[in-house]
Amino acid sequence: QVQLVESGGGSVRPGGSLRLSCAASGSVVSIYSMGWYRQAPGKQRELVATITNDGNTKYSDSAKGRFTISKTNANHTVYLQMNSLKPEDTAVYYCNAYRRLLDMDYWGKGTLVTVSS
Repeated sequence: QVQLVESGGGSVRPGGSLRLSCAASGSVVSIYSMGWYRQAPGKQRELVATITNDGNTKYSDSAKGRFTISKTNANHTVYLQMNSLKPEDTAVYYCNAYRRLLDMDYWGKGTLVTVSS
């Protein structure tokens, strides 16, 4: 099992920045990738960004150029630096961990990001 705990959400004005953190615990040595997804009201959950163990990253088109995903191996934590935030970035952001050998996904409880003037 993998447990994920997110932090860093909150309210910000358009153009502002936030940094999300997600700490993994449990069977962390078997994690292949970690990432962030988000779900806005009335919409499906969507990919924001992912990062693999060897540092390969993937971003959604809406995140490219504004968001940066990074990680620390020592404490199994992944970060999402979000700049130039827009109202359409408002959503609950979920941390994800993927164990490739078991083909299993794990999810955090989510953290709310609100972008509003």
